[in-house]
Amino acid sequence: MNKPLSFYRSYFLSKTMSFLRRRNSTDSSKTRIADPNIEKDGADDDDKKKDQYKIPQRRNSGSKKWSCWDNCCWFIGFICSIWWFCLFLYNTMPDSIPQFVTMAITGPLPDPPGVKLRKEGLTANHPVVLVPGVVTGGLELWEGRHCAEGLLGKRLWGGSFGEFYKRPLCWLEHISLDNDTGFDPPGIRVRPVTGLVAADYFATGYFVWAVVIANLAHIGYEEKSLYMAAYDWRLSFQNTEIRDQSLTRIKSNIELLVATHGGKKVVVLPHSMGVQYFLHFMKWVETPAPRGGGGGPDWCAKHIKAIMNIGAPFLGSPKSIALHFSIEVRDIAALRAQAPGLLDKDVLGLQTFKHLMRMFRTWDATFSMIPKGGETIWGGLDWSPETETVNNSAKKGTDNSTRNTGGNGNICDTKGVNYGRLISFSKDWAETHSSKIERVDFKHVAKGDKLTNSSNCDIWLEYHEMGNRAIKAVADHKVYTAGSILDLLHYVAPKLMARGASHFSYGIADDLDDPKYDQYKYWSNPLETKLPNAPDMEIYSLYGVGLPTERGYIYKVAPPSDCSIPFQIDTSVDGDSEDSCLRGGVFSGDGDETVPIISTGFMCAKGWRGKTRFNPSGIRTYNREYKHAPPANLLEGRGTQSGSHVDLLGNFALIEDVLRVAAGATGEDIGGDRVYSDIFKWSERINIKL
Repeated sequence: MNKPLSFYRSYFLSKTMSFLRRRNSTDSSKTRIADPNIEKDGADDDDKKKDQYKIPQRRNSGSKKWSCWDNCCWFIGFICSIWWFCLFLYNTMPDSIPQFVTMAITGPLPDPPGVKLRKEGLTANHPVVLVPGVVTGGLELWEGRHCAEGLLGKRLWGGSFGEFYKRPLCWLEHISLDNDTGFDPPGIRVRPVTGLVAADYFATGYFVWAVVIANLAHIGYEEKSLYMAAYDWRLSFQNTEIRDQSLTRIKSNIELLVATHGGKKVVVLPHSMGVQYFLHFMKWVETPAPRGGGGGPDWCAKHIKAIMNIGAPFLGSPKSIALHFSIEVRDIAALRAQAPGLLDKDVLGLQTFKHLMRMFRTWDATFSMIPKGGETIWGGLDWSPETETVNNSAKKGTDNSTRNTGGNGNICDTKGVNYGRLISFSKDWAETHSSKIERVDFKHVAKGDKLTNSSNCDIWLEYHEMGNRAIKAVADHKVYTAGSILDLLHYVAPKLMARGASHFSYGIADDLDDPKYDQYKYWSNPLETKLPNAPDMEIYSLYGVGLPTERGYIYKVAPPSDCSIPFQIDTSVDGDSEDSCLRGGVFSGDGDETVPIISTGFMCAKGWRGKTRFNPSGIRTYNREYKHAPPANLLEGRGTQSGSHVDLLGNFALIEDVLRVAAGATGEDIGGDRVYSDIFKWSERINIKL
């Protein structure tokens, strides 16, 4: 039978492939015999195949030790994994779950003040003006250097601070002001964010005004009845008007709120430095144009129902001294002690402390926080209003132990403490009686023998102009009170203080009718200006108590080095007892962690109480203190009973007071004064002409 051609073709191909396979197999065997290495490799392959079926032996745990680098990488990876896992849960879980967990642990949550008062029938009444304080308002870029490309209209201050991490030196250049003019450097325009979002949150998750705004909304407020008086908190108060017309905008918006609410006056809520800014505004708005707003002497009486000052540094804060002198406060000094030299070193081009000081010293508004009233208010070498006895270690056998019993009744032991000495160069000088202290008059010591060649320093500071002799003279003066602290700052930073002195003043007026007090530099000092003629207006001072608050410092001269800041808080110094007011080189008194009670409380307790020369129309004043209580648990966040300077804006009792006044209540309706500290007793010890 004839077979098809395809059959023979397939048969031929199969035989050919079979022959080729046999030939290749023969060649491979010859190669293995000729090359023993290949044979060995083949054997190794066979061994490996056998090994893979063997039960693995447990390694000796000591065969390889983890290095420090392995531990660090593992730790960082673990933290990052936990962080991203928590972030994932935060963004995916329903909002009700955290609330459910909190209620399961702590029980039912109390109603927020706005919800509580809405149930009582309270509704929105008077329009509300919010005035943020220093650093809490957002700033955005409108013109910048080449390094800031792509940032137009974005926040440089507030929010995520992402640009700081990406380009720190560029960020510092744009956030700083010009040392000579006090305005933006040429080619840079940074402006305040506007609207309620300007200061609702300082950073992601860190509220400022957000809780107050939310509770106002609960009783019916909305954006048309709220106004955030945003301003550039870096500029001196008058310069905010010169550059941005911020004071004019506040005036216009308050007038608009009153006009659109049937003539109802506004309730103003200034916080922190915003308190001083609004004091400046009230004097500016009554002053005739062009120096002022031209509103006339009765403008405040027509437009303002009440001013509820929150955490008010009416008379400044000692923290400002430490920041201007050495860019330190308690927490920064403690960090420096934990990592000596780290923040001073030039790490990746960042000389941290020098950059911070240079930036801070360009912000003219910070001069407003320097203590006002001198020794009359803050105490002298041998007395202070907060302590009952005069510190006098010269008297043998005398126990000068007293207790600072404001706020929680047990802040700290004041034995050996004299708050009148704001800066002391050693613990001994802080405690020694003034009769045993011999001080050098540093003001006449010539500056020379420069500590370093200024040309070698990337950052210009006035400390570079000082020499060893001048630095020694400052330390040999031994102690500084509120009366001599200005002389100290003028000596170590004359150019800086010359600029500050043109915008702010820190004294007590002898004659308030003297025409010199019509100058704007006096308008934010309540001891050098009068309240407006508005007898129906009310002024409140709402502040926290029961927290250790910086009141004085122990300093030392730092080891000399190139481009250094020559003075540091001496963190090695503590008091003699466990509960001493002296800890880590810092004297603490009662307050809200930032502003002492004597500054927040004195003006409403005495300086403005009744008809005085500072309050000629007899505006009613009230002191309302909020006793600090920490959060009950971590799920409570920053707490609803906090007395801390910023967290106070989330205090339910304070928010309830604010809402009641905004709804139409008076100071008497909400209970008048509510005081836990000895502010009235301390105020009586201050001898001032009223």
